[in-house]
Amino acid sequence: MENQKEKKEEMLHGFDQKEMSTIFSTKFIIALIMIAIFGVGSGYLLAKNDTSVSSVGMLDNDSSIEVGTVVGSSDTKTFRDSAEGVLEEGGIEGEGQYHLVRPGGDSQNVYLTSSVIDLSIFIQRKVKVWGETNAAKSAGWLMDVGKVEVLE
Repeated sequence: MENQKEKKEEMLHGFDQKEMSTIFSTKFIIALIMIAIFGVGSGYLLAKNDTSVSSVGMLDNDSSIEVGTVVGSSDTKTFRDSAEGVLEEGGIEGEGQYHLVRPGGDSQNVYLTSSVIDLSIFIQRKVKVWGETNAAKSAGWLMDVGKVEVLE
């Protein structure tokens, strides 16, 4: 019986006031403050990064779009592929909502989607698009467009 009492006493451990004060020591509090400063600083730098998207809400029809108009993201790391042609409506077998008609026939079409820009306002216009190439089953070239420049 005495042996069991000794085991119970070994299992229970009281906290000393000194142990509790070391948990919230000055070094620990300084480390928390530094982590908070680093988090705020890195968030500020990431927000300052120039990957903003131009607004195209004001462009409601093709007559208000002038040659040379550029809309979309300036993120050249994500949208590094480019193509030129006349923008037409329609994809191929469920891939893309639009396509660029380029010289050389249907095999040279670039099928387009966009997660950034409303491409419908550029239909029947000659444009240059920048985007990210995606895997496709039917389309020879499928691109997610991030930037558009009106050429004609």
